[in-house]
Amino acid sequence: SWKRCAGCGGKIADRFLLYAMDSYWHSRCLKCSCCQAQLGDIGTSCYTKSGMILCRNDYIRLFGNSGACSACGQSIPASELVMRAQGNVYHLKCFTCSTCRNRLVPGDRFHYINGSLFCEHDRPTALINGHLNSLQSNPLLPDQKV
Repeated sequence: SWKRCAGCGGKIADRFLLYAMDSYWHSRCLKCSCCQAQLGDIGTSCYTKSGMILCRNDYIRLFGNSGACSACGQSIPASELVMRAQGNVYHLKCFTCSTCRNRLVPGDRFHYINGSLFCEHDRPTALINGHLNSLQSNPLLPDQKV
């Protein structure tokens, strides 16, 4: 009995076929929605979210490990650009200074302290004076650039 490819709808007569997301695929048809890599050629797993099929690298790039914005907790659509800091992923609109709420954009210097983002101007004074005060129990990270 012939299997039908979920990608192109054609019969699969190939020597090899892939089974993913409860469907059969030609190896050439199961591709990452972002980079177009043939998923059978780059690994044994694929990811799906928001109707997209993704390789591991693009899934993590787009959604981080959880697929949710670290600031607001809402999911991030696969088509949306994101900002990243210390392994966390953010909506562009949510990548803001915790104090002044100004958006941080590429090229801005920022500080990531205890899970919060600070612009160069609003970094906690404990850092400026070199005292750890209430931040003492958490390691401080050096300045970062978006």
